[in-house]
Amino acid sequence: MPESAQVAVTTGVDEFPFRTELSLAPLIRYWEHELTEGCSVLASVARTVLDQVAQAPELAGPVTDLTAIRAHDDLLRALMVAAFSPAFEDDGYAAALLPFRLRTFFSTPGFTRLLTGGDGFVVGRVDVGAELLVHVRMLHAYSLILLRVYGIDVGVEYPWVSSVKDPDTGLDRYFKFLVNRRFLDVDVVGEPPVLSEALRQRLAAGILDPVALLAVLPPDRFVIRGFSILKAVEVTEQEVLSAIERELIDKESIVSTERFRGLQDRVRALLRRPEIDLGLSALEGDRVLTLNFGSREAHGCIFAGSTHHLVSEFVGSIYERAAQERRPLFVEDLEALPKRSRIEDAMLAAGYRSLVFAPLIYQDTLIGALKLVSPKPGSLNLTLTPHVQQIMPLFAMAVKRSMDELNNRIQAIIKENCTAIHPVVEWRFRKAVLAGLERPGAAPREGQAGQIEPIVFRDVYPLYALSDIRGSSSHRAWAIQSDLLTQLGLAREIFQAAYRVHPMPILDQIGHKIERYATDVEVSLRSGDEVGLIAFLRREVEGLFGHLEGLGPDVRERIEAYRRALDPQLGAVGMRRRAFEESLTLINDTIATYLDAEEQAAQILAPHYFEKQRTDGVDYSIYAGASLLEDGGFTPLHLKNLRLWQLMVGCGIAREVERVKPRLAEPLETTSLILVQHAPLSIRFRFDEKRFDVDGAYNVRYEIMKKRIDKAVVRGTTERVTQPGKIAIVYSQEAEAAEYRDYIAYLQSLGSLERDVEPLDLEELQGVSGLRALRVTVSLEPPAGEARGTLAAAARRALG
Repeated sequence: MPESAQVAVTTGVDEFPFRTELSLAPLIRYWEHELTEGCSVLASVARTVLDQVAQAPELAGPVTDLTAIRAHDDLLRALMVAAFSPAFEDDGYAAALLPFRLRTFFSTPGFTRLLTGGDGFVVGRVDVGAELLVHVRMLHAYSLILLRVYGIDVGVEYPWVSSVKDPDTGLDRYFKFLVNRRFLDVDVVGEPPVLSEALRQRLAAGILDPVALLAVLPPDRFVIRGFSILKAVEVTEQEVLSAIERELIDKESIVSTERFRGLQDRVRALLRRPEIDLGLSALEGDRVLTLNFGSREAHGCIFAGSTHHLVSEFVGSIYERAAQERRPLFVEDLEALPKRSRIEDAMLAAGYRSLVFAPLIYQDTLIGALKLVSPKPGSLNLTLTPHVQQIMPLFAMAVKRSMDELNNRIQAIIKENCTAIHPVVEWRFRKAVLAGLERPGAAPREGQAGQIEPIVFRDVYPLYALSDIRGSSSHRAWAIQSDLLTQLGLAREIFQAAYRVHPMPILDQIGHKIERYATDVEVSLRSGDEVGLIAFLRREVEGLFGHLEGLGPDVRERIEAYRRALDPQLGAVGMRRRAFEESLTLINDTIATYLDAEEQAAQILAPHYFEKQRTDGVDYSIYAGASLLEDGGFTPLHLKNLRLWQLMVGCGIAREVERVKPRLAEPLETTSLILVQHAPLSIRFRFDEKRFDVDGAYNVRYEIMKKRIDKAVVRGTTERVTQPGKIAIVYSQEAEAAEYRDYIAYLQSLGSLERDVEPLDLEELQGVSGLRALRVTVSLEPPAGEARGTLAAAARRALG
């Protein structure tokens, strides 16, 4: 911590071993030199000064009592003209000091007012301790001795900065002190100590060690006489700016009350306005967060405890104008402002008369604002522009860092409680977390989902579609059955060959057992049969291969054929299964890739919530509505566009699957279904399951339909409503069918759909009744309209 310069030096006075004497003799010699060597004018002045000195002989010798000097104040002032220019006396800061003491016996008015205490000592606070100042004083003493006695200039300069309180404003001011030793002499007691050549070389190289010199140049061999000149240069601006920059490195500086008050004092000192108040705000979405202003309760979060306003509240105010113009704006007198907004009226009512509002810009982005207000009209004016512009980037970086910290905390809470969140609704989760952080004493920590307010989106419109692999379960079972039969056949051949070479009854018995397993598998494959069968083959068949290989080349070749047929990962024959899984994956990848590309395009036209699932096919859910969007910009046209887009995507998926069919190792067919619901519903985020779900008992019917609709059959038949190459549009209300007939007619005109449309009644599902469907056939040749861009763009043109 800074400490008093007076205390730092005077407490170590006993540690300064050199004898010093205050003397004006070096100054008198200067005037004697001017009398003999100076120009005629200076010689005349010198003669007058020296005549008066002759009448005060006590000034020529050692001065032990300062009252002797003060008795000749006018003469002292005349003598000091050599060191202090009278022209700058009122504006400059300088003083004459006792040798190696911070005690003045003459000083300029400015130095006396700001930098001298009542006892004549220099006042102020320095950022170094007494030990260092004592060390520096020793350096200066030996530097002077080496120069005066030995002619060795080691060039020691150690200016220091001290801060003082301005008695008029109470603000800190900073001064840089420089010591001039022009009027200091060094007398040697006896013969000067001899310096070795090695020491001279070290000193010439600038290596000055006061502790080592104490033995070579004992202090009692020297007497320092005369006085020092101390000049002070004000460096308040540089020091305050550096201090602000240092303090803003600490992330707590703009949110901690104590630290912020320190920053406010720095800004007051920079602008020399003790009455101003500092305010700082950040822009977060559609809100302006007041991070700190005046005296607030201390808090450790950038948001907790701060106040916030909507950006719309600042419309028409000087704040909005400054943000738009991106430069600081000054109001010298709020009372005289012709068109005040509600914001300016509130400032005036709070007792403020002048203000400056400075937008904070970081990488060309508006991130916040700095506000300075004063109760004095005219106190904040354009003359302060350079200073305000200097601190704007410093505060901008601090606000950016703190907002990044806030965003990281928000993301951590969202990630902990909600996992990945769709970008369309992320704003709502941020708002929920911010609301939790804003509650004093209730800021949620990571992992505390209960602290986050419920997230519900009301009146959203659901869209659901499914592209399914027809008979995928049967295909998978057949592939497993085929692989098992192949493996059993290879095993049977091994034991038949072994029996022919070595007709042991046990070999024939194992072959018979294999045959029985094959017969059972060929008839049907029940759950668990595969695991039991593979265990049998590994235990009773493969375990004998080591013994059977010695029965001849025919047996060995069949064993090798068996081993080559095994899938390394399955440990069993898996050719048909692999063909099925590869075909299934190719279809799913094709659908997902196409769907993702089209959905991204649709997202631009009508932002919506989208989630996709992959199983034996791909299904997706869309929720769209004004409540999902931060700006609420959603219209019926957006909804219609999404519904038309969904039908167009269904056609596109059918064509994409048809395109990859030649590459399928296993022939598979896909079916498509769209579930229509015109009535809006509500969705709620389930923090325990970390997903969205419909909210309310009435809306649960929709979820039931989603889970069971792919099993729906045409009334009076066993025919599934979903068929390869067709799209089944399932609905409940006639109005829904009417809308989709319009879309169908449009796509038929484009050539995306065939002319036939099948109206169907569906059998009741468990918990769901009254469902009907329109089934349409997809034209597998790409329509001309598709070449014009994405389906989303085509849908927009159709509805435009």
